[in-house]
Amino acid sequence: MAKKSSIEKNNNRKDLSKQYGNKRNKLKAIVMSRDLPFEERFAAQMKLAELPRNSAEVRFRNRCELTGRPRSFYRKFRISRIALRELGSFGQIPGLVKSSW
Repeated sequence: MAKKSSIEKNNNRKDLSKQYGNKRNKLKAIVMSRDLPFEERFAAQMKLAELPRNSAEVRFRNRCELTGRPRSFYRKFRISRIALRELGSFGQIPGLVKSSW
């Protein structure tokens, strides 16, 4: 089980990215547009830098819904490989069968 503080920190990052997502995307579009004058693009870049760092989507990490484990995460199931193996062994995930040979 991951530390509760790291799970909460990650949840706060998700919330911030949702909150500032539209504003961040608009400013990024202005910065990347070559048609606009340099001064306008630079001003947009300064506004982008004033936004909280944790509002960027790349700052949050995919974590297991059950354990909070940050590594070996399966996006389809939103859980880690260890939790997936346990649930698969008990038949809790439809269509998933643990192989044995």
